[in-house]
Amino acid sequence: MPTPARGFTEVADRVWVRRHEWYDVSVSVVGGSRGLVVVDTHASADAAREVLAEVRTLADGPAGEVVAVVNTHEHHDHVLGNAVLAGAAGSRVPVHAHEAAAAAMPGALAAVRAEVAASPADTPHRDELLASLAEPVLPDRTFSSVAVVDLGDRALELVHPGRGHTAGDLVVVVPDADVVLAGDLVESSDRDTATPGLGPDSFPLEWPLTLDFVLQLLGPGTVVVPGHGPTVDRGFVLEQRADLGVVAETLRDLAGRGVRVEDALAAAEWPFPAEHLAHAVRRAYEQLPRAQKRLPLV
Repeated sequence: MPTPARGFTEVADRVWVRRHEWYDVSVSVVGGSRGLVVVDTHASADAAREVLAEVRTLADGPAGEVVAVVNTHEHHDHVLGNAVLAGAAGSRVPVHAHEAAAAAMPGALAAVRAEVAASPADTPHRDELLASLAEPVLPDRTFSSVAVVDLGDRALELVHPGRGHTAGDLVVVVPDADVVLAGDLVESSDRDTATPGLGPDSFPLEWPLTLDFVLQLLGPGTVVVPGHGPTVDRGFVLEQRADLGVVAETLRDLAGRGVRVEDALAAAEWPFPAEHLAHAVRRAYEQLPRAQKRLPLV
């Protein structure tokens, strides 16, 4: 076997992860006798070419060929390398995603393209992003609950545990290695606050229950690979789930007491920095049923 590129770390048997400085995004690779599966593909075609050069050092022969790609969700920093990594073997290999992520991806990428196109010409990575956004490769293998990718001597389980960071999050379970690739349902980039991505397409009221499902997949020794940040364990996920639960219950309480959406951030104590929670407040107020909200709210 060739010596793996220094950027990848083998976190378990034939499961490699590399954190990239740009977006602090993680790209993971799982190997089997049939070849390699790349989970998330970085934020541009140029970045993915660097990833591919390293991936090709991980195994020899057929076991070193990319046979499938998995997108954990639709955000551009996880999918814009699809064209390069799905075509690494010379012909298109399947790109797997949850059906909601696949449906949302064209609109999500179009929005990013419009935002990048409107940015100043000297914005870092602007041209690189625009080139990759021109003709993105979208998933062509979708599922609703669970799917399996056969790697010969091992199988990967793709599981949709529920909505959280987006509507179409999936986790990749590698049972024989006791590894779960969690995508952005778990984030550890900032270990002091470890604020997950409660963005404009998140589901802050459902995210804690989704992590309850993920926690059932984790044992005491499971290696959890976040979408951003260093690997963590079950205890970290449990703590992040508790913090997200506090956010959800606080939002329900505020709305139930008639606190206006624009006043909600200043009206409570939060487990994460308040400046990261503006989208969470708006989303929660939108998603709560009318019966759980009281006037005045606007």
